[in-house]
Formats: sequence, C-alpha cells, structure tokens
Amino acid sequence: MKIKYLNKKKWRRLLRSKYDEKIISYQGSDILVGIIYMYKVRDPLVVSVVGEDTLVAANNYKWLQLMPASTNYSITVMYDEKWQEIQYYFDINKSHTLELGKARREDLYLDVLVLPDGRFELVDEDDIKRAFKKGRITAKERDFAYKVANDLMDDIANDFSKYKALASYALKEIKKSGHSNKNS
Repeated sequence: MKIKYLNKKKWRRLLRSKYDEKIISYQGSDILVGIIYMYKVRDPLVVSVVGEDTLVAANNYKWLQLMPASTNYSITVMYDEKWQEIQYYFDINKSHTLELGKARREDLYLDVLVLPDGRFELVDEDDIKRAFKKGRITAKERDFAYKVANDLMDDIANDFSKYKALASYALKEIKKSGHSNKNS
C-alpha cells in the first residue's frame, strides 16, 4: 500500500506552486479540502481519459482535492487556467488522515476517472494486481478496493451531479477562506 500526501510537495513536475488546505463540513461530514495552484510545471501532463487524450497539468492549472472523512475514496478535480473542469479523479483508499499540513491517504491502487459530462472508467487494474502479487496488499484489501470502486461507479452512473455540487461548494469554501498553509 502507498501512503500519499495531498500537498504534492515531492512532485517533481511542479516548479512553482502554492498549496492551501482547510477542513470544511458538508452535509454533516468533515472533508479536508486542498488546492494546488500550478503556476509553473516542468512539462505538461496529458493522460487518456475514457479514450480521449486530456491535458490535466500545465502552467496555471489547479487541482482541487477532497478527502471526505466518511468515504474510502478521495477526489481530485482538475481545472484549466480558466477554471474549466477537466476531469474528476477518484482514488480508492483504505483510510484517510485529515490532519492539516499532513493530510494523507492509504492508496489502494485502483482509480476511477470521470469526465465533466459523467463518462467514466476504472483504471490502474494492472497496478492493483501487481501490488497484490508482490504482497503490498492482501486479498481482502484488493477485494475491498474493487467493492468501493464498483459502488462508486454505480453511484456516479446514477447521480454524478452530487459530486459536482460537492466540488463546487468545496472550491467556494477554500477560495473565500484565504487560508494558506503551504507555499512552494
């Protein structure tokens, strides 16, 4: 299992960035919200999302990261320089730690990618199979990751708008707070 920090402090692609975070309450649940402002990147990042090549990291792009306390997934909403949504990236996690300055998650390798129009796909199945084969996760953890991912995909198919509403609310909250925790 991989421990991943939300602040992307060690991501070599970022040459100049700013990271802000805060904990908000949304519909009775605590959510750690972090945002990375990518002022300058070493190289743009293009990935395939639902069969489309998609630019997800470039100069002046932003990534809004949401870690709800009551779920086994976290969400990264990627925005271009004009604040247009590019992609929703759901990481499947064993657990979260909502600690300001040290927010982190135990990543279970599987991810669900969603375009703003609601089309989605499950990715990184090779990664979870390799992790299981190498003993980094147990069969129980692997099965749990697939259950969380499948439940999440069913939920996205039924009502993706609730994730868009959550992201919109979180973005407004972190922008209005002016809270700044880390600069790099």
